[in-house]
Amino acid sequence: MTIKKSTKLLATAILSISAIATLLAQDFNRTTLPFITQAQFEQWQEEISNWGRWGPDDEMGTLNLITPEKRREVAQLVKQGITVSLARDASTEESVDNPCPVEWEMINASSGGASDRISYQCIHGLGSTHIDGFAHRFFGGKMWNGYPVEDLVTLEHGALKNAVLTMKNGIVTRGVLYDIPKLKGVPYLEPGTRITVADLEAWEAQTGVAVGPGDAMLLRWGRWARRETVGPFDTWDEAAGFDNSVIPWLKERDIAILGWETPVYTPRPPGDLPTLALHDFALTMLGIHLLDRADLEVLSAMADEQQRWEFMLTIAPLPIPNGTGSPVNPIAAF
Repeated sequence: MTIKKSTKLLATAILSISAIATLLAQDFNRTTLPFITQAQFEQWQEEISNWGRWGPDDEMGTLNLITPEKRREVAQLVKQGITVSLARDASTEESVDNPCPVEWEMINASSGGASDRISYQCIHGLGSTHIDGFAHRFFGGKMWNGYPVEDLVTLEHGALKNAVLTMKNGIVTRGVLYDIPKLKGVPYLEPGTRITVADLEAWEAQTGVAVGPGDAMLLRWGRWARRETVGPFDTWDEAAGFDNSVIPWLKERDIAILGWETPVYTPRPPGDLPTLALHDFALTMLGIHLLDRADLEVLSAMADEQQRWEFMLTIAPLPIPNGTGSPVNPIAAF
């Protein structure tokens, strides 16, 4: 064996040992990291809120960071002209992970044409890919930017502020995939796994790509890969996801969109914060719109094939007046 080849093999072995050590350290940190307390969570609501940042009348939140210049820059990411969807196919079948399925029927079919009817009984359903408007969740009777919920979100009139209609012109920005199962070398994470800042920054170090102001961050833990293996499961009882300690990091990175397959990690230990703590903080206090229940399996495969984890992302919500959310079919272009 030549000295050059021997040196190369030694370097590879050192890198492999280093990578294993890094993953073991991350797993240790994840299992020993203290849980965020209610007092800390409430302190963050005062210290790292984005309320008022874009003025007292703002209803766009961090979408303000997606400027015309940003969109022009993002267009340069399209090299191959390949597109993939981030949406789960609409399902009419009720299951434990889709308790509120889409209702569909053909209402006319003749030699001259056909038409059908579709109904999303639950926009924010567990099995439908959708985007959350700011009128979806609240803290202490207030929604994004401090708007009081009373009289502004009612059964009679819907959302008079912070409705999904504010996104009618669409969202075009840089998307970045954080594929944590790929980082760990597994097909999916086990339920209850807490994804930490250490995991996110390890992924950035591995890929050389990181989110920044105005970007869309997409987090994959492998929900749909797990479903293929074990069958339908209740994502409120079995899921991996962000640890609440990630909240200040999200603020620092100034992302515009946060997308994921499920919004929380479960099961959660006794005494931990409410299940949707991070979900609600991002939406209500930071002004980050949430792309919920996405299917990132095809995106993961394409990103791996292209060895590119950044791309142009387009999201076009339906123009629903006074709505709190909308089904979407997000498209990543490479």
